[in-house]
Amino acid sequence: MPPSPRPTAPQLLRKTSGRPLLISTLENIAYITGLQVSAGFLLAQGKGYSLFLDSRYLESARRDVQCRTSLRPLNELADTLRKMKVLCFEADNVTVATIEIWKRKYKNTKFVQTSGIVEEYRRSKAPDEQKKITKACSITKSVLRLIPTLLTPGISEQELAWRIESECRKRGAECMAFPSIVAFGTHSSRPHHHPTNRKLAKNDLVQIDMGAKFSGYCSDYSRVYFTGRKTADQVRAMRALRESSAAAIKILRPGVTNRALDLRARQVLRSHGYDKEFSHALGHGVGIDIHEGVTLSSRALVQKIKKNEVITIEPGLYFEGKWGMRIEETIIVRNPRNQ
Repeated sequence: MPPSPRPTAPQLLRKTSGRPLLISTLENIAYITGLQVSAGFLLAQGKGYSLFLDSRYLESARRDVQCRTSLRPLNELADTLRKMKVLCFEADNVTVATIEIWKRKYKNTKFVQTSGIVEEYRRSKAPDEQKKITKACSITKSVLRLIPTLLTPGISEQELAWRIESECRKRGAECMAFPSIVAFGTHSSRPHHHPTNRKLAKNDLVQIDMGAKFSGYCSDYSRVYFTGRKTADQVRAMRALRESSAAAIKILRPGVTNRALDLRARQVLRSHGYDKEFSHALGHGVGIDIHEGVTLSSRALVQKIKKNEVITIEPGLYFEGKWGMRIEETIIVRNPRNQ
């Protein structure tokens, strides 16, 4: 499947009143050009792009770049910026120290802050992006199905995290989308627990939150595993989480707001008697970054979900010092009849 067109330079410049835009966020450079680099700048100016790279990337860029762009050595960037009267830059990526250096170095250039221009385009995933995310999800779910066979007596949280990464790589993942959360027993009450050398004990509840990364795109899933008999409280909590997740997914469609999804999930949990036990947002956007675009929260800035946006739905319940559980799905948002 050939890459779908990303935004052209003129499309981006409509958001800057026609003023040149210097893109420094590496994930945004990868999104537009298809190139994963550790250093470089993409300049949107006039009718096209100029990509400034050091010698490590120029050869591969000539072969692999996926948009119309002029490839130029990185050392030519200074002379280019020096000639500009006005330059927009990505304020979320450029540090205060860097912008102060630029102001001293390019005294005749006025620097204008921008935020979220490319990121807004990234929210709605093109067909080739959806294909990569679907593959990342397939790898992740395959490994999650394997987890029960890996829950052997004496295995530690760290050992299981290492095994999870190994199994993902065997299935074609380039890396993990984020460090896997592996939590045994009382550790599961911490939503972002870091795996330790704690060993699996009899009757431990096990919380796994993981995602594989494939061809530059992420996935994100959470599952709960029981190594012993579930308690009545755990059965009740799991039922509430499943109903909460299903209720949010039922109303998920292009145009629904992030707040509406979060509120619907919480309404269901409250109907089961849970109010303060759900301590984080319902979900987030996923793509090149594990967290990008929208945040599903009643406290976040109101945003409407876009068609072909990829989000997570992840209600959780946590009881400090006892246990916690979270179930999470990665979902491509389509029209209801297509879901």
